Amino acid sequence: MVLRACGFIVFRRLLNRVPPPDNIEYLLLQTSYGEHHWTPPKGHVDPGEDDITTALRETKEEAGLGADHLRVIDDFVQELRYEVRGKPKEVLYWLAELRDPGTAVALSDEHQDYRWARLEDACTLAQYKDLQDTLRAAQRHLEAQQDKQ
Repeated sequence: MVLRACGFIVFRRLLNRVPPPDNIEYLLLQTSYGEHHWTPPKGHVDPGEDDITTALRETKEEAGLGADHLRVIDDFVQELRYEVRGKPKEVLYWLAELRDPGTAVALSDEHQDYRWARLEDACTLAQYKDLQDTLRAAQRHLEAQQDKQ
């Protein structure tokens, strides 16, 4: 059986700081277990729960950011597939903008630290190629949206 998890690549736009696309920062959380890896907020789908509800619940639980804090970007979703301790896992990530860039992050016990990072720093923290590719895809999507405006 495939383990399924869902989450958000949460980003914020720094206003009046730097020109786009360098004003975009991504939220990564450092786990308090295992190798202390960095990841966007995500978690396992509970029985009877749909994927987007899982992503919202987990982001609230892990980072203290609820649906009222986020603007979900409907036309972006990425699926990652990998193995954890020999078992298949799939993770769906949507893209969500933090409405107020100054909103505080409140970590759960599952994480020991968080960081807002621009794309290349976020990719360095992320370590895993599939997550790096997902962050880069998110950045390309946001840049394409910016170009349309």
